[in-house]
Amino acid sequence: MRKLFKDDRGFTLVEMLLVMLVITVLLLIMIPNVTKNSSLIGDKGCEALLSMVDAQIQTYRLDTGSEPATIDDLNSPEYLEDRFDDAGTLSCPNGDTVTIVNSKAEANGGL
Repeated sequence: MRKLFKDDRGFTLVEMLLVMLVITVLLLIMIPNVTKNSSLIGDKGCEALLSMVDAQIQTYRLDTGSEPATIDDLNSPEYLEDRFDDAGTLSCPNGDTVTIVNSKAEANGGL
C-alpha cells in the first residue's frame, strides 16, 4: 500500500502553464458574451418591474376604488415602498424612471 503513495511528485511547470492557458481561453470566450447580454438583462428586469407595478396599480384600484394619479401614490408599505430610492423615484435596473400614464406603468428614458 505504501508503494502507491511513494511517488508524490507535483505538477510540472509546463502542466501548470497548460492549465492556465485553458482557463484564459475560457475566460476570453465567456467575458464578451456576458457584457454583450448585460443590456438585455437590464431590459428584461425593467419589463418585470413594469409588470409588478401594473399589478400594484390593480391592487390600488381594488383597495381604494380609484386609479393612482401618480407613481407616488404607490409609495406606501402596502404597495411598492421598498422599491423606491431615497429621492422618492422608482427606477428600472437599466436606469429608466417608472411613471404611470393612463393607468399603465411606463419606463421613461434614463437618468
